[in-house]
Amino acid sequence: MRDYRNLNIKGVTLDKVSLENYMEKMASDHILQNSSSKDTYPIPKCKENFEIIEEVYNLLSEHIKLGLPIHPAGEWLLDNFYMLEETYKIIISQMPLNKYVSFVGISNGIYKGFARVYVLASEIVAYTDNKIEGKTVAELLKAYQKKKTLSMDEIWNIGIFIQIALIQNVKDICEKIYFSQMQKYRVENILERLIENKEELKFKNLTEYKQKVKGYGEMKYPFIEYMSYRLKKYGKAAYSYINALEEQVNKLRNYY
Repeated sequence: MRDYRNLNIKGVTLDKVSLENYMEKMASDHILQNSSSKDTYPIPKCKENFEIIEEVYNLLSEHIKLGLPIHPAGEWLLDNFYMLEETYKIIISQMPLNKYVSFVGISNGIYKGFARVYVLASEIVAYTDNKIEGKTVAELLKAYQKKKTLSMDEIWNIGIFIQIALIQNVKDICEKIYFSQMQKYRVENILERLIENKEELKFKNLTEYKQKVKGYGEMKYPFIEYMSYRLKKYGKAAYSYINALEEQVNKLRNYY
C-alpha cells in the first residue's frame, strides 16, 4: 500500500492586504515542476477525514437519543452533514489520481511534490478561517499571479481543492467535538451510579465518586465543566460532590 503525504496547513486569520502580500511572496518562493507527485494525492486522506466526520455525526445522533447536550459545533454538523456528504462524493468523483498528478507541482520547500493549486487552496482556507468567498479567492489568485501565472486548469479546479481543505478542517473540529462529547458521556456514567432517582443523590456513594474523579488524572475542561454543571442542578445536596471535584482540580493545578 502506498504511503501518502498529508497537507494540513494551519494559520491565523489575516486581513485582506496581508494575505494578498503573503500570496505574492509565496509565488516568488515557489519553484515549479511539470507534474505533482503521486504520494501527495489528497483523496486517500480525504476519505479518512470523512469517515471520522461520519463517525462523529453518528455519535452525536446517539447522544441526542440519550439526552446529552450537544456541543455547538456538533449542532452545526448535525444540520449540515448531508451537505458535507454530497461535497465529499463530488470530490471523490472529480479528482482521480491521473488528473491530480497532471497539475503543476512545487519542487522546493516543505510542500515539494504537492500540486501548486492544492497548496494555494489550503493556504487560502487556513488564513481566512474557513470563510471563503468567490470574490476573495479571485483577488488572492490575482495577487499570486503578479509573480507567477496560473493555468486555466488550476483556476478552474481550485474550488474542489478548497473543498478538500475544508473537509480536513471539519475533521479537525470533529475530533474536538468527539472529545467533548465523550467527557459528557463519562460524567453521565459516573452520576448514574450516584443517583437514587432523577432528583436525589445517594450520599453513601460520595467515596466512590471521589475515587472516580480522582481516577481522571487526565481531566480536561469539558469533563470538569459538565460535571460541575450537572452537579449544580442538584443544589445543596451536591455540595460535597462539587467540593470533591474542586479538590481534585486544585491538585491537578498544583501538579502542573
